[in-house]
Amino acid sequence: MNKDLSILVAEDDYLISEEIIRCLKSLGYSNITKAADGRQAADMTGSTRPDVVLMDIEMPELDGIAAAAEIQERYPTPVVILTAYESADLLRKASAAGVSAYLTKPPRRGEMERAITIALARHADLMEVRRLNKELAQALAEVKTLRGILPICSYCKKIRDDLDTWNQLEKYLSNHSDLTFSHGICPECFKVQRKIIAERSKPAT
Repeated sequence: MNKDLSILVAEDDYLISEEIIRCLKSLGYSNITKAADGRQAADMTGSTRPDVVLMDIEMPELDGIAAAAEIQERYPTPVVILTAYESADLLRKASAAGVSAYLTKPPRRGEMERAITIALARHADLMEVRRLNKELAQALAEVKTLRGILPICSYCKKIRDDLDTWNQLEKYLSNHSDLTFSHGICPECFKVQRKIIAERSKPAT
């Protein structure tokens, strides 16, 4: 574990905050800052950009879950929730807020080290998923898909659009997809055109 990590401890109880900091220092961490409530924790995450946030649940101004959600929205950062108790509902809310790991109070050295490691790894995975989802959304936004039944003239092959206007097939497809046309002539049409030209070139009798 990189001991140069910057850690923000958000805890409104002074004695518990000092105990958490003492535990972190015993693990070799020294770049530690403190926040006294959830509001301050969210703001300090934006201003100091810590590598990890250790966040209490019950705090004034903004509770730990709400602060974690704001942090993930504005300054995505690994968050470890500190709680005196755990429940399925609490863990579900914490996960939805983007919390990467949790610790029960009082934190133990080994558990704290493990929680920080897990938070860093899960946050990295979350950021990768967000990146892939963003790329997918952008790709889908750029895709133009033709669906349904197209009215097409049986003779000239023009397409009727939603405005009841008849368009050349290539024009319609260009407007409704990412296609670019390169015009040429197929072998069958080439033979027909050559025959027509030959007929027109014959001297009049």
